[in-house]
Amino acid sequence: MQCLDLIKQRFSVRSYSAAPLEEDKLAEILEAGRMAPSAANRQACSLIVVRDELRRRALGEAYPRDWFWKVPAILVVCIEPARAWVRGDGKNYADVDGAIVMDHMTLCAASLGLGTCWIGAFDPGKVKRILGLPEGVEPLVMTPLGYPAEPIRAKSRKPASEVIHLNAW
Repeated sequence: MQCLDLIKQRFSVRSYSAAPLEEDKLAEILEAGRMAPSAANRQACSLIVVRDELRRRALGEAYPRDWFWKVPAILVVCIEPARAWVRGDGKNYADVDGAIVMDHMTLCAASLGLGTCWIGAFDPGKVKRILGLPEGVEPLVMTPLGYPAEPIRAKSRKPASEVIHLNAW
């Protein structure tokens, strides 16, 4: 599959089948995240794979949607801002690096026929407690991971003329 075709095909899945997740596919998705670039190669991101049902249910308290935790796995991207590169104006790139990691994993998952859904609207304090995150480590984004139980949907995007500017705004 061509890269642009894959990008167009990937969508946010909110309904998953009960099909199990193959270990080799999970390993490939995690490797895609591990290989993601980071600012100044600081690699200030970590990944947590939550397969245990009790812990997935607990994460459902931080983001209370049944479809979120009723999956074979939940992937959590964590960042360490103190280890991340900081631009001259003070902008810390931990969030950017974590987003790149998640994007690599979601695209890899789509290429393997698996579904994902970026989750950022969760209670970070609950996630930190549930996952036992140490001081200085923050949960940035989570995704359920499993086989979609819904058909691929068409994406709705603004026309290129509204989002692409040449040479200046």
